[in-house]
Amino acid sequence: RSKPGHPGFARLLYRGVLRVLVVEDSSTARRLLVAVLGADPAIEVVGEACDGVEGVSLCKKLRPDLVTMDIQMPNMDGVEATRQIMIQSATPIVMVSSLDPSDVRRSMHALNAGALAVLAKPAGPGSPRFERDTKELLSTVKAMAQVKLVRRWPTSPSPSVVSAPTAASPGHRIVVVGIVASTGGPNALRSVLAGLPADFEPPILIVQHIAAGFAQGFAEWLASATGRRVELASDGTRLTPNVTYVAPDDRHLELVNDRIVVSSTAPVDGFRPSGTSLFRSLAALGNRAIGVILTGMGQDGVAGLREMRDAGAAVFAQDEATSDIFGMPGAALKAGLVTAGTPLPEIPLQVTAMVRRESSGG
Repeated sequence: RSKPGHPGFARLLYRGVLRVLVVEDSSTARRLLVAVLGADPAIEVVGEACDGVEGVSLCKKLRPDLVTMDIQMPNMDGVEATRQIMIQSATPIVMVSSLDPSDVRRSMHALNAGALAVLAKPAGPGSPRFERDTKELLSTVKAMAQVKLVRRWPTSPSPSVVSAPTAASPGHRIVVVGIVASTGGPNALRSVLAGLPADFEPPILIVQHIAAGFAQGFAEWLASATGRRVELASDGTRLTPNVTYVAPDDRHLELVNDRIVVSSTAPVDGFRPSGTSLFRSLAALGNRAIGVILTGMGQDGVAGLREMRDAGAAVFAQDEATSDIFGMPGAALKAGLVTAGTPLPEIPLQVTAMVRRESSGG
């Protein structure tokens, strides 16, 4: 069976029609979502709900493959509706939010309730954003509908299934960790950051592909969900121990010497921010850096991860069983950059062990 990112994946998975429930209180926004989704021959909108209460009820009754969920609704908002759906009839949920700051914050917190992704509401057909928003909505809905909501993740270290990353030479202190993620990444990143010890010192640089307008809210959510200090990266900032920096909207994130560079230079392989751009900048540090690639469609970051590996850095890729979408980590595995994928709960343990080993000179 083909995997995300492999030829034939979409053709095989979408032979049947994807059944979607739209939950949105604005009739105008609801009509637009229904029109956009229904225009794709691989998707059928099987129901519409105007508030969270109706959404929970229809989800239980219709058993759709996926739910698109608004945030601000009467009777029951999107966060509570998501929570109830995950309890009563677990179904993949994509939050479709306005870019109002309060909506962005609440949408991100819906990830805690079980939502898989957050998107901005599509602009109208007259907007220059319409084509981009439509493409992002359709690709995310199709990808997230395939996520298995119940996964068996290891709960303790299992050396037999842990990858064997390139090891840094003894005595070389790890000074930075770079992490790249796309589809399904927010919850994976939450798991990694929450699994690090409080005294984990190396700064962390994150490239997460996320809808425009959500980067600040994403950084704030990561901080509240993990208890770690998380900031939106600013150009020229000197790295500070124990701080995690997130790439801003539509900007590359790189490291030059010990300072952050945030730029609007051309997209790399179609991405800005680009995982490959981040990893390439970290390759200059050789074995003093660690690179991690998590769940996501496509192969962003793989070329840069190769440069890190070739420069002597330790590199990790999430395994298939714990990835929402195995495209990016699968491409790293196929390219031979890691000998095996690493289960998500193992990644913070392995990274921490490597940092402590190198710091002690062992």
